[in-house]
Amino acid sequence: MKTTPLFNSWVRCPKPNPQARLRLFCFPYAGGSVSIFRTWSEEVLPVEIEVCPIQLPGRESRLQEPPFTQLSRLLETLAQVMHPYLNMPFAFFGHSMGALISFELARQLRRQYSLNPVHLFVSGRAAPQIPISDSSIHQLPESEFIEKLRYLNGTPESVLKNPELMHLLLPILRADFAVCETYVYSNEEPLDCPISTFGGLQDDEVSYEDIAAWRELTNSSCTLRMFPGNHFFLHSNQALIWSAVSQDIRQHLIK
Repeated sequence: MKTTPLFNSWVRCPKPNPQARLRLFCFPYAGGSVSIFRTWSEEVLPVEIEVCPIQLPGRESRLQEPPFTQLSRLLETLAQVMHPYLNMPFAFFGHSMGALISFELARQLRRQYSLNPVHLFVSGRAAPQIPISDSSIHQLPESEFIEKLRYLNGTPESVLKNPELMHLLLPILRADFAVCETYVYSNEEPLDCPISTFGGLQDDEVSYEDIAAWRELTNSSCTLRMFPGNHFFLHSNQALIWSAVSQDIRQHLIK
């Protein structure tokens, strides 16, 4: 049994599991935090899994810390702070921005430490080799930026209409959008781990073809599942997503 290191401000674990045989690191969408994954440890995931959401700077308990605006710098820091927790097989789950972070972190760890996840779960994000259609959202004037958030339907209307909350959230959201919109894909060898891809049937931002293109980025298998809902189908289909993750991750525990 591997010794579990003490968790830090980046790596959280709502339910530490000394018997874990695999760690599942979860990365949020733009503006999101570890609270997105607060119930994952209590659901239908295999008991051998230790769920470890990643808390990025600028949110919740890290509200006073400046958020990253460039993916490359975020990856360098993540690789260092997560390295002690990669002492057993591990997998990544990320939604939207989190999917991009998951993929590029897997490549960063391969370059820096010769470490590889056993599985990559990417949700609500076009394959990174597909250029995004709009790279200027993070630079929009405040009123237009808020309208874009309203269109994406990921921020409650009550929050969008609350000036105090938006004063806190807007710098984080702009920084996260900048991380995604300034990203430039570079060619590398495909990953060796399986990739499971999740998409929303009513997602106007990410098409079926965008999701299917992830198959080009692995030498292993690539599974595609589509769920009812818009870009934030993650919330309305949690039980189905937990079931899919459980199904795909069990193959790494039957050894």
